Parts: sequence; structure tokens; C-alpha cells
Amino acid sequence: MAFSAKTPRSLIKSDLPSPIHRKLRKHKFLYFSNRRKTHQISSTQPQQQLSFLNTNSLNSSDPNSHLHLLCINGKLQEALNYLDSMQELQIPLDEDTAIGMVRLCEWKRAFEEGSKVYCYVSNSSNSLSLRLGNAFLSMFVRFGKLGDAWYVFGKMLERDVFSWNVLISGYAKKGFFDEALCLYHRMLWVGFKPDVYTFPCVLRTCGAVPNLERGKEVHVHVIRFGFEADVDVINALITMYVKCGNLPKARLLFDKMARRDRISWNAIISGYFENGEYLEGIRLFFKMREHWFDPDLMTMTSVISACESLGNERLGREIHGYVIVTGMSADVSVCNSLIQMYFSLGCWETAEKVFDRMEWRDVVSWTAMISGYENNVLPDKALDTYRMMELHGFVPDEITLASVLSACAYLGKLDMGIKLHELAKRTGFISYIIVANTLVDMYSKCKCIDKALEVFHSIPDKDVISWTAIILGLRLNNRCFEALIFFRQMKVSLKPNSVTLVSVLSACARIGGLMCGKEIHAYALRTGMALDGFLPNALLDMYVRCGRMGPAWNQFNSQKKDVSAWNILLTGYAQRGQGKLAVEFFNRMIKSNVSPDEITFIPLLCACSKSEMVTEGLKYFNSMELKYGVTPNLKHYACVVDLLGCAGQLEEAYEFIQEMPIKPDAAIWGALLNACRIHRQVELGEFAAQRIFESDRRSVGYYVLLCNLYANSGKWDEVAKVRKMMKDNGLVIDPGCSWVEVKGKIHAFLSGDDFHPQINEINALLEGIYEKMRVAGLGGPKCDSMDGVEISKAEIFCGHSERLAVAFGLINTVPGTPIWVTKNLYMCQSCHSTIKFISKIVRREISVRDTEEFHHFKDGICSCGDVEILGKALTNTTSERN
Repeated sequence: MAFSAKTPRSLIKSDLPSPIHRKLRKHKFLYFSNRRKTHQISSTQPQQQLSFLNTNSLNSSDPNSHLHLLCINGKLQEALNYLDSMQELQIPLDEDTAIGMVRLCEWKRAFEEGSKVYCYVSNSSNSLSLRLGNAFLSMFVRFGKLGDAWYVFGKMLERDVFSWNVLISGYAKKGFFDEALCLYHRMLWVGFKPDVYTFPCVLRTCGAVPNLERGKEVHVHVIRFGFEADVDVINALITMYVKCGNLPKARLLFDKMARRDRISWNAIISGYFENGEYLEGIRLFFKMREHWFDPDLMTMTSVISACESLGNERLGREIHGYVIVTGMSADVSVCNSLIQMYFSLGCWETAEKVFDRMEWRDVVSWTAMISGYENNVLPDKALDTYRMMELHGFVPDEITLASVLSACAYLGKLDMGIKLHELAKRTGFISYIIVANTLVDMYSKCKCIDKALEVFHSIPDKDVISWTAIILGLRLNNRCFEALIFFRQMKVSLKPNSVTLVSVLSACARIGGLMCGKEIHAYALRTGMALDGFLPNALLDMYVRCGRMGPAWNQFNSQKKDVSAWNILLTGYAQRGQGKLAVEFFNRMIKSNVSPDEITFIPLLCACSKSEMVTEGLKYFNSMELKYGVTPNLKHYACVVDLLGCAGQLEEAYEFIQEMPIKPDAAIWGALLNACRIHRQVELGEFAAQRIFESDRRSVGYYVLLCNLYANSGKWDEVAKVRKMMKDNGLVIDPGCSWVEVKGKIHAFLSGDDFHPQINEINALLEGIYEKMRVAGLGGPKCDSMDGVEISKAEIFCGHSERLAVAFGLINTVPGTPIWVTKNLYMCQSCHSTIKFISKIVRREISVRDTEEFHHFKDGICSCGDVEILGKALTNTTSERN
């Protein structure tokens, strides 16, 4: 609140003249009448209470003195009842008493009562005196009722600089910065000279906009009116320049100050921190100590935050020691800052010690611990801390809920997430967009995408994070087509950020949406986001997974070549089974002085496996730790088992598992099961399946592998048992779905889809192709050469949706146009033979990316070499790798 130098700051003057002396003065009396209707206050005017006082109970000598005494003693309700009685008896109310009542209402934060006093005064006069008007102005501004304050301002016959200061301050505090600055200029225009309280308020407003030009103009006024030596005004100028990003000017003012206080130091130090100049801010902090200024809590919290931003653990611990020496470690806000700093530096154990030593904690303390654990990938500890917080009787705020929900999302704790959702509804925190956005993310990661959509649609004012969360959620739940639709809806009202584009590019890569991906690439170039964060690598991944290695190389050569970029291209070669090219690319990576990480060796080993380069694969595995300093993890061991198993070395693969230094997981036994299926080793395969189901009964891919193993060996009774086991466990195989992009639009086809507008044309085209296959002696889709085993497996685990997509592409594109299809399951032998035949008779290049690899068909030949098509590994049919 701004005050004039001529206006007392005390709420009510306790040294008012005695009733005797008051009688000697000429009073200004206010008479109340209910017969006239005046301006209504924004709240409903309370009904006047019947006075419990009778005529004899009033102080006959001076009722105003008695009423003023009640105000001085803070007895608001008694004062209002007494005022009612005075009104009934038409006893006049003098100005000093009215001011005392107004100030008491302001002090008590009693808006309804203050409105009632205003109505009394308003009914008695069409105008307000200077002192009474200022009192009402101060009260209404304190209550945030700017409309009522403006009306009071208009009724005042006379105004002083305090009147203007109060109104300017009120508009600034409510965020109406332009209006506040206009009021300041209007004040100058009508001839009022600003005082020492005007300039800090106006300068804070300029900094909040921020508006450097207006700030410079006010700086000129400061000099013109002679306040350039006032410490409070100069502090406000420093803050204004800092907020407007003009650090040199702020520092110049600071250095020229003849006298500084602690606020001066805090303003310049925090200014450097806010503008990212952390080291200079730290230097000023030490300089502040050299000048014998003791930092306060505000100084220390900002310095601790600067250590966090710098990532300087040593400096942070030194500051922590200073906090302990000066005794500020007992302050909860300082401890909260220390906790956040240590978590940010990865020193979560030290943060725990700070938390444990706190004598008193608030909700921010608990939230700092929970969010710190969540950010350090310790979600179990985050949930345990939240449970402790509840036991200690603390009610979470919106930040707490968002952090706990993030931990639930990471762990897949759907039950707890649902309980937190109900809590958010009860407490009203669901209205905070950060809570709603985190709920969308939690439900998406817990595979409840419909619930995530429900929360998303309930958000009234969606921001970029809301849209990004649902787009990513749809992608994670393999509803990529809808993700692209939501992205187009988002662009109508909001500008996506780089994280949004990364999520959408992932959806494009999943369903082969090349044109959509190119549109996003062009959008990123236009908006200058093409080099932001993970976006370059997301673009590279999109081109690789869409099968466009040419554009992928162009993107690779135009961006920063970090290890992730090399890994993406290496994965592209692995998906194509191009082991030799993958090895050459890896060697090129080493020559470029890029150190491989643990991810690098996964596609490298997979490429060696698909190309049956067993010796090379084992060489790279054995050199991981010795030569490159990368410790093999479970995924690397699984790759080696797959490398040995696919090459027919089942005994060696089993021995390798037995000699592993770590306990094998389901994926490793799954790799062995896949090898047993390829080579029809039922006994060893059953042993591997038993080990898998001891730890994982929810992954559909392992059941599919076991079904294939039994089906290949003609054990249909066992196939039936496995399928019954799946049914009992509530597991279903995803229906086959294929996507094809035609003229920039993506079309989806489900297995057995009879609802497509062109389904009759598609079926007619396929029947014609089947007839030509029979004439050529190749048989139809279910020819006699295919036994019952083959047909059954194809129907169960393929779905043939890619045939529909290829036929649609043939119908809707000009001859010679390549057709690119993406599928969510593997490609069966029948579909493989059919598409080979189509590529030959129509003379088109057709590419199909199934769950395992790319099949590039040209002139009746496939890039895979027809190696064990039906027997592709299905370990990842749960779409983990996609």
C-alpha cells in the first residue's frame, strides 16, 4: 500500500482529543437517511440489525466519542450495533469517528461491514471529504474492489497525492499494469507532484509489464522531482531495470549509490540471478558480506537457488555451512531451498538429512521431498514420503498432488492414482491445470487412455502441456491415428512447442506417416524449432522408421551428431538386417570420436544376429566393457542369446544363460524360446517358457511364441491349452492393423474390415490377384501347399490387414508409385508371398514394415531373402519396441 508523507500510517490514532476538547471544535456531522438510494457496493448490502441498545444506553454526553472508543478497542460488532442505534435516533456521525470505523473494517478485513459503513455515509452525502474519501479508498483497495474504489475516487471533492498513490497501487497489485501507468500520467497531468511512495509503485509496475521505455521515462521524472538520492526510489529503479533485462543500467545505479541498505544488495543480487548471471550474483553476495551487510532470508534463498542453477555442489555445501553458522538453518524456507538444491544436484541422501533435522516442516517441505524423489527417478520413495505426509496430518497442495501422480505414472500404480484423482475432486485441486495435466499423463501411462481422454475433455482452458500430454498418451496406447487428429485440432488455437512435435513425430514414425512428418519438419524450420532439444533426433528417427534412409542421412548430416543420432541410424540398419553396413557405420562412429553408450550395442548386436554374423557379434559383446567401458545389462545378454539361438547354437545359448553374472529376466528366456521355435526344439522351449511365466504372465508375445512352437510341431492340443491360459489371464492379441499413406493422408485398415468406403473395390482387386496366382501355379491365399498349421497361425497372429492396405494404395495411386505400408503385427508367409507376386505383376516397389523389420518388395523379390518369414520373433508384439 502506498502512503503519502502527509498521511499517518497508523490504523487509528490513539491520541485523539478528549470528548471535552472535541466539543470545542467545530464538527462536521453526517446525517443518515434511508430514503435515498445511492451507489451499491459489489457485495450485497447487509440487512441492518435491530439495535440491542435503547435510548438510555447511548452515551448522552457524546455518542461519537463512545463509538470512537469502541473502534480504538477493536470491537467492530459492538461499534456497528451502536451505529445502528445512532442512526435510529438520527444522531449525527462526525468525520473522525467515521474514519475510525472504516480503518477498523480494513484492519479486520471485514468487507461486508465496511460496505455497510460506506452505505451509511453514501446515503448522507453526494460527495466525500479528503480524509474520509482516502480512508474508503484504502479500504476498498485492500479488499481488491477496484470498481468501488474508483467510484469513491470520483465522489471525492478534493484529492491529494495519497489518493492517487492508493489507486495506482491497487490497480498494479491486481495486475492492471497499463491502467496503473495511465493513472500515474493522469496524476501528473492534473498537477500533482509524485512523492517517495509514488515512484516505487510505478517503477514496480513498469518492471512487471515489462516496459523499459516507460521505466526510463519514470526515471527522468525521478530526477526531475529530486528523488535521485532516495534509497527506496533507487532500489525500485534497480529492480525495474533488472526486470526489464537491462543489467548494466541497474549495476550503474547500484555502483553510484552513496548509501545502500540490505534491500539494495538483494535487488542487484537477485537481478543477476533472474537474468542467468549466477556467478556475478554470487560475487556480489560475497562483496555484500565484505561491506558488513548481513544477508537476510530472502538473500539466502536466492543464493541457494543460484547454486542449484549452477549445478555447483561444492559451492552449495559452503553456503549450507554458512547457513548453519548464522543460525538461519532453523528457518523452514531456507531448509526448503536447501532440499531442492540437493535434489537438483543429485545428492538426495543429503536432502534427506536436511529434512530429518528440520524442527518444523510445512507442506512445501514435504512437497520438495516428494518432487525431489520423483525427479531423481525414485518413485517408490516419493510415494512412501507422501504416505508419511498424510500420517503427519498435512494436506497436500496442487504441486504435491502433481508430483505424487507423476510417481504413480512411473510405477503404473493405477489404484493410488484413482484415489488421488478423487482427492483432487474433493479438495478442488482438479481445477488446477497442473493437476489435470498430470492426471492425463498418469492414466495414459497406466493404459487407461479413455479415462485420460475424459480428464482432458473436462479441462476448460487447455494449455500446450494438456495437448502434449494427450497426444503422447494416445501414442503410448497405440492410437497414433487419433494423436495426429488431436495435433491438428491443437494447432487451431495453440502453438505447439518442441516437446509436442517430438510426440507427434513419434506417432508418425509408428504408423509410417511420412507426409505428416515432413509437414512437421517444415513447421519446425519455419518456427525456428528445428534444432531445439530432442527434435532433431525425433526427425531423424521418423525418417528412419518410415524407411527413408536418404532423407535420414540428410537430416543426420545437418544436425548435431551426438551418440543418440548415431544410435538411431544404427537401429535403421539393424531393422533392415544389414549387418555389414551396421558394422561399418559403428566403426565410422568410433573414428568420429563418439563414445558408444549402452544403447549403441543393442542395435549393433541385433544387426549381427539378423545377418548371422555370430563371430562379429560375440567380439563386440566381449569388447563392451574392456574396450568401451560399457557394462553389459540384461538387454545385451538377451541380444547374445538371440544371436546364438537364431544361428542354431541352442546349447551354447543355454550355457551362456547359465553362466551369466546376473539373474536372467523374461526377455532373455524369451530369446531362447524364440530360437527353440525357429529350430523346433520343443523340450528346451518348454523349459524356457516355464522360466518366463515365473516372472511375467502379462506379456502376450511370449504366449504367441509358445503357440508357434507347438503349432510348428503339430501339437494342437498344447496350442489350445496355451490359448485357454491366455483367455483365463484376460490377455488378447491385438487385431491386425495396417496403415498406408496416400496423397498425404493416412488410411488405417483392420483385419476383416468391411466398413471401408472402397472395400468392394479392394476385395475385387485382391480376388483378381488371387486368381492370377492360381493361374501361375502359386496357389491362392490358402493354397493346398499350405498345411493347417500354416493357415491357423496366419489367421491368429497376422490378420492379413496389409493386403487391404496394399490394394487400397494400388487403387488410389498412379502406376509406378511406390507403396509404403506399416503394420502392428508380423507378416505371415501367405501375405509375404502375395505381396511378392503383386510387386512383380504391377511392377511397383512395395515396402511393408512389420513388428520386426522392413520388407522391401521389388520385381517379386523381398529384401529379407524369404528367411523364416512366419517364424519372426514375436517377443515384442506388445509393441514395446515400437
